[in-house]
Amino acid sequence: MAKVIGVRFKAGGKVYYFDPGALAIERDDYVVVETSRGTECGEVCQGIHEVPQAGLVGPLKPVLRLADDVDIRRMRQNREDEQKAFTICEERIAKHQLEMKLVDVEYAFDRSKILFYFTADGRIDFRDLVKDLAGVFRTRIELRQIGVRDESKMLGGLGICGQPFCCSRFLTDFQPVSIKMAKEQGLSLNPTKISGACGRLMCCLAYEQPAYEYLSGITPGVTSYVRTPDGEGTVCEANLISGQVKVRLDNAPEVPKTYHRDQIIILRAATKKAGKRKPQSASRSAAKQQPQPAAKQQPVAKQQPATPAPAESEPAGERQAAAEGEAAKTGTRRRRRGRRGGGKKAANPAPES
Repeated sequence: MAKVIGVRFKAGGKVYYFDPGALAIERDDYVVVETSRGTECGEVCQGIHEVPQAGLVGPLKPVLRLADDVDIRRMRQNREDEQKAFTICEERIAKHQLEMKLVDVEYAFDRSKILFYFTADGRIDFRDLVKDLAGVFRTRIELRQIGVRDESKMLGGLGICGQPFCCSRFLTDFQPVSIKMAKEQGLSLNPTKISGACGRLMCCLAYEQPAYEYLSGITPGVTSYVRTPDGEGTVCEANLISGQVKVRLDNAPEVPKTYHRDQIIILRAATKKAGKRKPQSASRSAAKQQPQPAAKQQPVAKQQPATPAPAESEPAGERQAAAEGEAAKTGTRRRRRGRRGGGKKAANPAPES
């Protein structure tokens, strides 16, 4: 086990682990740490705790010090200057007529460089833009192209559910989302209804999938044959979230009745193949029901008498010599017939012995 703290550098950003050392660090404190991008000041979102050593990637970097008033004042000043740099960069992009959209600007803690995040449909030649920005800010300039999901995470907004984006609130990593998850959760496959503001499939489909897998395991599926307090019947509809199941009873199939999944006993579970089986046509089913005519009896072929085996008294050596002589005569006769019939001679015939 390793003792670590969780530090976040941006709101809704990823949490990174650092070694607290002998410092007494608590949650909501600000610390100065050394990262791959240089010295950074971040907020402690997870206090001192222990994690398995196998879950750590590479050696932990130590915390340099607790942030004082000067460090916090510098960090806030950088946030104000980022807004000014954003406006200047947008003007320069319009001046160079580049097809790119500026998303965010980030100052390094020691102001050694400025990072500009943008989105674009393809590759952008921004070399002239970098030279122009370097002449304005007199520091190192970096431009990074990001995807549409990262853009939504940085900008934030409201989803179709009315809540702020999950990626900008608590999701630190983007998980792969597939259309299969929407099918298993019983959602409409209309792209406009299952896509987020970024145009990709909603992230909630991924982290809600384990809950739907558990509920589908304890809820009888459609076409399952079950036993209810009113008798046996077939499930025609099931709601995984509420647990309500509609059953078409055998003794009253006109109007299905609704039960909770705890009131139902599954007698025969539904299978995926049963739902995909196509109904047979009436002509095909009638043809199967008609009796098939008896098969005609085929005449039995006469068995040829087997070639008698050589007598045991004949020596094995004489039998082998006779077989080799017969094979030699047959081969010579076949070669002669081939030449008489106009067969082509080989290009390089083998010399006769």
